Amino acid sequence: MAYDLEEQEQLDEFKAWWKRYGKMVVNIALALLVGYSAAQGWKYYQTKQSVEASTQYQELVVTDEKDLKAIQAKSAALMDQFSATPYAGRAALFAAKANYQAKEIKSAKAQLDWTIKNAKETSVKAIASLQLANILAEEKDFDGALKVLDAPHDTGFDGLFADLKGDILVALGKGDEAKIAYQHALTKLDPQGRYRVLTQQKLEALG
Repeated sequence: MAYDLEEQEQLDEFKAWWKRYGKMVVNIALALLVGYSAAQGWKYYQTKQSVEASTQYQELVVTDEKDLKAIQAKSAALMDQFSATPYAGRAALFAAKANYQAKEIKSAKAQLDWTIKNAKETSVKAIASLQLANILAEEKDFDGALKVLDAPHDTGFDGLFADLKGDILVALGKGDEAKIAYQHALTKLDPQGRYRVLTQQKLEALG
């Protein structure tokens, strides 16, 4: 095929440009393709993990609550294999409750601690913190309980944290500080909620 002079010059310029930059262009294109493929692969992997974790979690929550060994095994598998998903934290919380009811307090505390440190949902972390603080208070480890409550948490639970803090301060004989905690709780709790009524009663009992 014949080219006119202008076309030939353009073709020669392109050939010269490609000779100089062609390899770089190909490498960039390959890098982009590899990056895209990796991103899609990671997205597929995450979706697959989430689906598998969801399935195992559903199996966990329908397990007979008296079958503690099964609950422990299923929750441990979720915590170990699917720690990057929200279901791991929920599983640890579920197992902690089962262990607490079975008087396996040490295991319950360990699972709650794991939840606080590893759960992906701030609400799950907050619930675990409240439960751990309750257990520590029951064990008369009031300083430990207050430390848990004073740590950063989901602000949606501020009312419950303040209320429990008030209970602990009452147990320590610190009535004035307990009043402040209860008063703060009342500003955070649902005005129409039953829990707020209980907090108000505890505050009034302090005089």
